[in-house]
Formats: sequence, C-alpha cells, structure tokens
Amino acid sequence: MRKILIILIVFLMVTGCGSKNFKKEYESLNGETNYREISIPKKNPIVYSSASEVISKIKNNETFYVYFGSSYCPWCRSVIEKALEVANNNNIDKIYYVDIWDGAHNEILRDTFELNEKGEAVATKLGTNDYYELLKLFDNVLDEYTLTNEDNQKVSTNEKRIFAPTFISIVDGKAKKKTTGISSLQKKSQDELTDEIKKDEEEQFQKFFTEDGLCQDESC
Repeated sequence: MRKILIILIVFLMVTGCGSKNFKKEYESLNGETNYREISIPKKNPIVYSSASEVISKIKNNETFYVYFGSSYCPWCRSVIEKALEVANNNNIDKIYYVDIWDGAHNEILRDTFELNEKGEAVATKLGTNDYYELLKLFDNVLDEYTLTNEDNQKVSTNEKRIFAPTFISIVDGKAKKKTTGISSLQKKSQDELTDEIKKDEEEQFQKFFTEDGLCQDESC
C-alpha cells in the first residue's frame, strides 16, 4: 500500500495533476452569493507565482507580465475573463499570478490602513517584507493610496498601493506600465457587464498587451 502511495505521489508531481488550477480556483465560487459567475478558458496563460519569485525575476532583469488579484476579489472577477481572452488572442503564453491575499500561505500580502479619531490614516496591519519590496520596485507605475473620510475628502497613507486587480508589464527588470482593466463605466463591482463595459475592458487590455512589444519575444 505504501509503495502504491509513493508511486501515485510521484505520478502527480510528474504530470502536474496535483498542481493548482486557475480555472478551478476562480470558477469554484460560481453560484456563491455576491460572487459574479465567470468562465475561465481551459487554455489560459496563468502561471501561479509568489511575491518573492516576482522579486527574483525582476532582479534577474527578466521580461514578463504579472497579475495581482484574487478569486475572491469582485473587481478581479469583473475583468479576468476579458483579460484572458485578449491575452490568448495575442498569443501571450505566460502571466504570472500572485494572490494579493496569499491564500496559499494564509497570509495577507498587503498592509491595512484605517482612519483614526483624528482623521489620520494609520496602519492597523503591516504587509509582508516582500510587499514593501514590490512597492519600491513598482513605484514608477503605482498610484498613491488614499482613504476617504466622512467629508468625502482624500486622506493620504503616504505610500502607494498594489490594488486588486493590477496587471503590470516588466521589461528587462523594470516596471513599464500597469492596468486594472476596470472600465470607468462600471461604478460598482457587481454591475452588469454591458457591451460597452466589455468593449472598454478589451481596449485597455489590447493596449496593455500589445503596446510594449512583450508579446513579440520568447517571454510571452
């Protein structure tokens, strides 16, 4: 029995049957309350990764795409179908995926901020060391992170943010550009994805995946 078990484990490792499945992960929430039903193509360019691996690839001056998101993120579920469709149409064969909440290690990658009694933004939870390293490496493409107070005023956290979803292109170890893919026509994460919204998403991803030329070399 033990011999059979060992053989089975080796088989799973060799065939990849025991590896994570992006389609299964994202579609597993279909039918659950408050989660948009989505369909992920069986053939997709998603490669599971981690913050530390992305950092290593950047320091090795590699060229690649990375997606920060989560299957539980409602805005991610609004754009992921169009992102993968456009990526497949442009023969993108690798998009490294980092779960922003790092579910594999039961760890939230990012920090958490709240407004205190004085109306100041204070960190209630620190992010991982890798997260802060990524903030430095992506500083040129990330947006400032602000909170909104009761008077609808923006309060700075004095740092930038890797929001979910975020797609970033890295060229020779340098962040070149990013997109969320979210249409300005979509006001709430649960809004119906109209033809106009889908067209807007498509245009954003088409520009993202083709303008920088990444898909013209072997790194795609």
